[in-house]
Amino acid sequence: MSVRLKLALTIFATGLLTALLVIATVVYAFQRFENETAYRRGMGFLSRVVSMYDNIFDMHEKDAVAFQAWLRALVLFEPDTELYLLDASGGVLAKTGPTPLKPGTRVALAPVRESIEQKDASYVMGDDPERMDAGAVVVAKPVRRTEAGGGTADAGYLYLVLHTQQLPADRWDVLRSSFARPALGAVLAVVALTTLLAALIIAAVTQPLRRLTEAVSTLSQGGLAEGLAVAPSSPLPAPTKDEFGRLTSAFEMLLDICRRQWNALRRTDHFRREGVSNLSHDLRSPLTATVACLETLEGRWADEPARAEDRRLVEIALRNTRNVAGRVQSLGDLAKLDEPEFGLRTEAVDAGELLDDIAVRFAERAARQGVSLRAATPSGDAVPRAELDVELFERAVANLVDNALKFCAPGSTVTLAAAARDGRVEVSVADDGPGIPAADLPHLFDRFYQSRSTVAPATAEGGRGLGLAIVKRIAELHGGDVAVESTVGGGTRVVLTVPAAAPLRRDETVR
Repeated sequence: MSVRLKLALTIFATGLLTALLVIATVVYAFQRFENETAYRRGMGFLSRVVSMYDNIFDMHEKDAVAFQAWLRALVLFEPDTELYLLDASGGVLAKTGPTPLKPGTRVALAPVRESIEQKDASYVMGDDPERMDAGAVVVAKPVRRTEAGGGTADAGYLYLVLHTQQLPADRWDVLRSSFARPALGAVLAVVALTTLLAALIIAAVTQPLRRLTEAVSTLSQGGLAEGLAVAPSSPLPAPTKDEFGRLTSAFEMLLDICRRQWNALRRTDHFRREGVSNLSHDLRSPLTATVACLETLEGRWADEPARAEDRRLVEIALRNTRNVAGRVQSLGDLAKLDEPEFGLRTEAVDAGELLDDIAVRFAERAARQGVSLRAATPSGDAVPRAELDVELFERAVANLVDNALKFCAPGSTVTLAAAARDGRVEVSVADDGPGIPAADLPHLFDRFYQSRSTVAPATAEGGRGLGLAIVKRIAELHGGDVAVESTVGGGTRVVLTVPAAAPLRRDETVR
């Protein structure tokens, strides 16, 4: 999930939660307003009743039935309101409701005293004798009566219960019609508007971050060299004074350092390759001349017994000189293959026929060593046809065959094979020789790697690790790869994989 989407969802959720809280607050305020309004209305009602009638208890004691009818007449125009006459202990003496009460029903006196004593109370919640709960707004007033000595005393209370949960049902309808629907529409409109504004603000704020991300992605996908070529077409945003601006400036400085270091590395690498190539070229001629001189001396002293010791020294010098000449040539070839400007001269060829030619070239050497060398016929109808630089690819396969013959004992078999699979062509060189230790397998393609135990079969340059390095570089130049499979005592198989060429047209012939 992107940062933009996270910010937009956060703002949307915050706005929606705020709107819901506002609605809940309004509903709570409306309910409180209803309670306060009912309480004040009930307080005024009871105050008038008490002030107008000072003989309420006498009326009750004189005729309880008539008194009950009188109470009901008082609340005739007050729906969902019940009026009770309580004694001094909270016991119910008379009521207006139709529901019969259990004998000895009492109400809690704490809300009664609170209603009487706290004149500034917003409202008081107390017992509802009929419903047996404390969820009703109650109003209480003391009822006095004249005693025998002429004085007055509190004999009980008038207790008014107002059911605001049921009483304002019509008002809830008014609330829903006048507030809920319009408010809901307004809330949705506000949430939609704020979300849209938030999206626009987020897009504007994160625009520099997006461009920075694109620049980093360009460098990550194409590498620094390709990224430098692409970067000018999508310049970084101008630095601002905020955090994104500072990040842009820091990224620009980092990119500038990377550019300078990369250019320095490229120049150094170019000088290295050029120096190795020139040195290889300059050494090749004297080494060739030295080999020729040593071969001449070896030929002259071949039939002279007195020169046997000299001939042995010449053979050692000749062998070492040939090894050095081969390494110098390999170093020069690697330097040339590493040049960015190096290009292949490819053509569509049948890899199977190419292996036949290589097998013929090494047939005499294999026969002298007592090794069976054969090129396997491709299986299936698919022709292993690939776009190859024939000279380079022959060099890679020849290196592998040379390695196999170098370490295979008499009686061994070396097999060359080519096959087309899933748009790729696999060229393999397999032998049943001594194999390669498992510890050496991950490093066989590293340049100048030497096996500690033995010279690996796939390192043609006397164990200096240049043979497979050249093979791997040639495979990479063809858009392919190289892999090796081997077990000690179980032989070695090296596989070159390259993209297959387009199928032959009817007017073409296989090379």
